[in-house]
Amino acid sequence: MNSSVTEFILLGLTQDPGKQKAVFGVFLIFYLATLLGNFLIVVTIKTSRTLGTPMYFFLFYLSFADTCFSTTTAPRLIVDALSHKKTISYNECMIQVFTFHLFGCMEILVLILMAFDRYVAICKPLKYTTIMSWHFCSVLVILAWVGSCIHSSAQIFLALRLPFCGPNVIDHYFCDLQPLLKLACMDTYVTNLLLVSNSGTICTVSFIILLTSYVVILYSLRNHSAEGRRKALSTCTSHFIVVVLFFGPCIFIYTRPPATFPIDKMVAVFYTIGTPLLNPLMYTLRNMEVKKAMKKLWCSKV
Repeated sequence: MNSSVTEFILLGLTQDPGKQKAVFGVFLIFYLATLLGNFLIVVTIKTSRTLGTPMYFFLFYLSFADTCFSTTTAPRLIVDALSHKKTISYNECMIQVFTFHLFGCMEILVLILMAFDRYVAICKPLKYTTIMSWHFCSVLVILAWVGSCIHSSAQIFLALRLPFCGPNVIDHYFCDLQPLLKLACMDTYVTNLLLVSNSGTICTVSFIILLTSYVVILYSLRNHSAEGRRKALSTCTSHFIVVVLFFGPCIFIYTRPPATFPIDKMVAVFYTIGTPLLNPLMYTLRNMEVKKAMKKLWCSKV
């Protein structure tokens, strides 16, 4: 890496002082709600005996990934909203790139595991306990962590190869490869192709896999009872909403030619802050088992 830049300046979501105060208040509430919601799910699943199935095993890791994923971007956005000097060192920027893609990829892979779990439960109910054994589920989670590490390592490798000679102003609220490519003093065409083939392909292929699994699940529901269809549709609907809100913006950001648009920052808000906030709502408000276990656990604590 040949770079004369030791720090970057983040412009954040807005430069207007009045709007910055609104950003601070709104996103502080969002972040605290994200932490609280995911913390409740993690603790409830970990301590409840009624939520000892693979679906909730994967939900535990989804909530953990959501918490970490949101923490990679939200705290700096909140603090910078009230800071006059919105700087981030080169090393901190690279760490943010790595952790952002590590937990983002983990969330994607866990969503796929949850869809696979629902597919086996609905389409092969008699073989469910045999296929989705605890050993197999643990192996799937380990593979998800390994895959996430490989993906984030590839991202940081691309980022570390970029030379920065100035300017050092990032028109975003966190460090990511797309805005960094704009600042690099080199031809970034090949790097962008590698970015699209990495992040873009993961987002697109994962989205197609998830959509296909839901189509297969919905098709198989025609042979189920009305109650079975209602319960399965309720679960799949919440999963589908989360998938669309997460993958839509991701595909928009990571599957296009090297360019940045003013709308990119608002689009990024959906998958960096919006999805981790909505996941606890989708998986608790639409799930009676989680609500009952949560009510039983926390009422007994009180």
